[in-house]
Amino acid sequence: MKAPFMKAPLILAAALASAVTACTGANDHDELKWIQLFNGKDLSDWTVKIAKHEVGENYANTFRVEDGMLKVRYDGYTDFDFQYGHIHYNTPYSAYLLRVEYRFTGEQAPGGEGWAWRNSGAMLHGQDPQTMLKNQDFPISIEGQLLGGDGTNERTTSNLCTPGTNVLMKVDGELFTPHCTNSSSKTYHGDQWVTAEFLVLADSVVHHILEGDTVLTYYKPQIGGGSVSNYDPAVKEDGKLLSSGYISLQSESHPIDFRKVELLDLEPYMQDKAKLQQVLQRLREGAR
Repeated sequence: MKAPFMKAPLILAAALASAVTACTGANDHDELKWIQLFNGKDLSDWTVKIAKHEVGENYANTFRVEDGMLKVRYDGYTDFDFQYGHIHYNTPYSAYLLRVEYRFTGEQAPGGEGWAWRNSGAMLHGQDPQTMLKNQDFPISIEGQLLGGDGTNERTTSNLCTPGTNVLMKVDGELFTPHCTNSSSKTYHGDQWVTAEFLVLADSVVHHILEGDTVLTYYKPQIGGGSVSNYDPAVKEDGKLLSSGYISLQSESHPIDFRKVELLDLEPYMQDKAKLQQVLQRLREGAR
């Protein structure tokens, strides 16, 4: 696995360059505490919400732990029937680096839509699952879309989708409202493991990083737009910047495995730009 940020965007590169020195002391190294969101044993600290079901109901054992992996499976479905699901980590975060290692496998569930073939995602800055209505399809959130290739055609992954949200594609740009935007990643065919990272700095900037390369950057994530159904209107406050929220993983009708879901909380460094730059420098160099 490559060190993160090998093709850092200019804004991040400038920030890193302004750091006087990287963290080198023992205490500094002790500060980078990765939180294992998935413990490899069970789904404690996670809450399931599947469309057409109440919050907390893990319909047909969609989300399960087997062989030390968090698996999404559909062997209990006779028809997918638009039952889009998400498993939400119970602690919200604001500024962080999220790392997931995933692979697509198996066959799509009966009734799954064509676009959902080898399709999943990591939802960022999502709404509290307790506020999702029974028939709501997706949480209002920013999605790091995960896609697998068909063995022949190009199909990027770590894309951006925006259920009930919008972003800016430039720091001072105009509101960007298309639902999905492709990254610059290569295609990952077959059942190979892929490492996707998401550097989220509150409501300022989000970087999608795939196998060490920054493949997409956007700014000012905020509530707005469409592509989410059957939500509580009181929750969808259009124009509200998303400075924090819940992380979730999707079930969209194709089996997927996650063998690692971990997070580095950057919130403690957000008020100290020099310290944040040092931490990002260490991450850029691959320090763990």
